[in-house]
Amino acid sequence: MSAALLRADDVSVRFAGPAEGALGLRRRWLKAVDGVSLMIGPGETLGLVGESGSCKSTLGRALLGLEPLAGGRVLFEGLDISTRGGAATRRLRRETAMVFQDPYGALNPRIAVGEAVAEALRVHRAAAPGILAARVAALFETVGLDPSLIDRRPHALSGGQCQRVGIARALAVGPRLLVADECVAALDVSIQAQIVNLFMDLQAQMSLALIFIAHDLALVRRLCARVAVMYLGRIVEEGPTAQVFAAPRHPYTRALIAAIPQIDPACGLPSAPAAGEPPSPLDLPPGCAFQPRCPERRPQCAQAAPPLRRRGAHAWACVLDPPPSQNGAKPCDRHE
Repeated sequence: MSAALLRADDVSVRFAGPAEGALGLRRRWLKAVDGVSLMIGPGETLGLVGESGSCKSTLGRALLGLEPLAGGRVLFEGLDISTRGGAATRRLRRETAMVFQDPYGALNPRIAVGEAVAEALRVHRAAAPGILAARVAALFETVGLDPSLIDRRPHALSGGQCQRVGIARALAVGPRLLVADECVAALDVSIQAQIVNLFMDLQAQMSLALIFIAHDLALVRRLCARVAVMYLGRIVEEGPTAQVFAAPRHPYTRALIAAIPQIDPACGLPSAPAAGEPPSPLDLPPGCAFQPRCPERRPQCAQAAPPLRRRGAHAWACVLDPPPSQNGAKPCDRHE
C-alpha cells in the first residue's frame, strides 16, 4: 500500500461509566476503543465491520477528531490531528467528511435540503457566491438527485433521497477521505444497493479514500478492497477482503461470515456458531474478550490477550491455528 493518508496508532477512546462507592466518588470508565491501529491509503476502500456495540462508529468519529482520544494518536498525511485545534485539524476539516447513519436526523428539518448543502459550501468557502446555486445543483446531479428537489425539506423526501443529500453535503468540501457510518442500515435493501453503487462510482471518479462502517458483510465485500473486523473496541482481524472472506482466521470473523444469508436453498439457514451476547464493556472477561462465546476456546484464551499474528497483509489476534477446512472453501462458504 502507498503512503498512508490517515493512520491511527494505538488509539483509545473512553467514556465515563456509573459512579461507585458510598458517596459515588469513584468513577468507572468504559473503554470503547482499546488500542486500535490501522491505516488507509489514498483512494483505498476499507470496510469496518462487527456486531452492534463493537464501537465501530466511535472509532470512525475518533479518526475524524469528533471524539477526544484517551490514548494514541491519529495522523493525517503525517500531521498529528489528535490534539484539537491548530492547522492540522483545520486541514482535516477541509479534506475529510462523514456521512451519518440516520438520513433524516443528519439534516436540519427547518431548512431546505439545498440550503443544507449550500451551507457546507459557504462555511468552507468552497464556492463563490455567484456560482453557489450552480454548484449545489451540480452536487445533486452527482449523487443522482434531480435539482428540482433543492427547495424541499427533509420530510418531503424519502430516506434514500435524504441519504443522497447527506452524501452531496459531504462531497461539497471536495474531501479526500470519506467516512460512511452505517449509512445504509436504515434503508430498504434495494436502496442500500443503489447507495453502495453510488459510493463505488464516486470512489472511482474522484479517487476518494473511503472508510465504510457496516454490520452487513455482504455489502462490505462488494464495496471494499480491505476489511477490518472489530469486536468490543478491538480489531481482531484485518486484511484484503477477498483473503479474509476466503480464509477467515479469527473465530469471530468466521461466525460473522457464516451468518451471511444465502440465496441458494441448498445452503440451508445461516448457522450461529457464536452463542450468547457480547459481555458488558464495563466488565470484560480476562484474556480474549471473545473467549466466553467462542466455540473453539482453549484454557490459554482466558489467561492473556491473544498475540497479533500476521501472514503478509492478513493479520489476526488469536492463539488458534486456522481449521483444516479453511484450505478449501465449500460452495456455500463462498458468498458469491
